[in-house]
Amino acid sequence: MISVSHLTKRYGGHVAVDDVSFDVGKGEVVGFVGPNGAGKSTTLRIVAGFLGPTGGRVKVDGHDVVNDSFEARRRIGYMPENVPLYPEMRVVEYLRFRAELKRVARAARAAWVDDAMDKAGVLAVAHRRIAHLSRGYRQRVGLADAIVARPPIVVLDEPTAGLDPNQVREARALIRELGREHTVVVSTHILSEVEACATRVLLLHRGRLVAQGPMDEIRAMRAGTALDVVVRGPRDVLEAALLRVAGVARVSREGTDAAAPVRVHFARTLSGPEREEATERCVAALVGAGGGVREVRPARSSLEEVFSVLTHEPAPGEVDA
Repeated sequence: MISVSHLTKRYGGHVAVDDVSFDVGKGEVVGFVGPNGAGKSTTLRIVAGFLGPTGGRVKVDGHDVVNDSFEARRRIGYMPENVPLYPEMRVVEYLRFRAELKRVARAARAAWVDDAMDKAGVLAVAHRRIAHLSRGYRQRVGLADAIVARPPIVVLDEPTAGLDPNQVREARALIRELGREHTVVVSTHILSEVEACATRVLLLHRGRLVAQGPMDEIRAMRAGTALDVVVRGPRDVLEAALLRVAGVARVSREGTDAAAPVRVHFARTLSGPEREEATERCVAALVGAGGGVREVRPARSSLEEVFSVLTHEPAPGEVDA
């Protein structure tokens, strides 16, 4: 549905997007993540036809966003981070106006607007002026605008900004619901939102794509750095034994329950054979200290851990391992 090939965007001497390539398939819900200034919003604006690229090519459902811009934009519902609204209009008036601009057939317009308001949770404020709405409700109006023409692709840039926790949960449910009928690209700083909604992740850093793939594959990128061990015995003694193993940097407890695993953090990422040897050394140390080893498994990393490692900026004088 979306094909991005060697995309570049420069502002004078600053490169905001640097040779980025990726594809988004039909029916996918893709999380677009990265630090501030990574190039996420710039990339999405180019995909949505709001900005022109400096180099590279973007196709939306087979239509080039530069050479066939109108057809490409017809297939995308785009919600920018800062939603531009007409504050003097009532919510329903604004959405009907937007539906008309997006060439929704007159006979279907009222029903589609009502459906978009229902999904976005703004039916209760349909007849209120946008100027009188909270930031959270304005975000919802922007979301209704993005889906009012029922586009096959929905691009949401920071859709939960300004929402309270209950509204965030509702937005998360809506994104999952949209994924049943649309291809969805969601840009957000809230990594838990991506883990809850997305089937695949694209991670940008300094304008470059540093990782992409299904959620489990992204998490597995940190699998070689830690080990979870379920062990029976005095924790202090066992943890001290683990810290004496070559290559172990630190040990933490994964929960307060007596059966909770001990997490062994290695000083660096280990390859398959290295991890196997390190695991043997850890088990031998635990058994030698009187521990009963019940289970050993690679630690399951969170998206936040992977994000932290891939976007780490070394401090002055720090060696980036």
